[in-house]
Amino acid sequence: MLGAVSDAQKPCEILEGHCAEPGVCPLSLMAEGTEVCIRQLLASPEVRARLRELGLGEQQRIKVLSRQANFICQVCNARLGISEEIAQAILVEPVSEPPSSGVAHG
Repeated sequence: MLGAVSDAQKPCEILEGHCAEPGVCPLSLMAEGTEVCIRQLLASPEVRARLRELGLGEQQRIKVLSRQANFICQVCNARLGISEEIAQAILVEPVSEPPSSGVAHG
């Protein structure tokens, strides 16, 4: 089911959890705590349909909660776990900064 992820994504450079240039990056490269807006799904039509059914459709805002073995995202007050492969197929645009490391900036 998940083997139909497209290789057509544009490569992007990540600097400290942010896209190095304006635009979109794979969800798999976003830092924990970052709120993002889904811009494009690069998967087979069946996988795209299932992601949309789960609330992971284009223009949806989600928050990356965890990047362990699976990616845990908050979507519409629910938490969803997705594989790294699927996270790579979800292109997102950051809409908020990840939380700071606790160092005060004066």
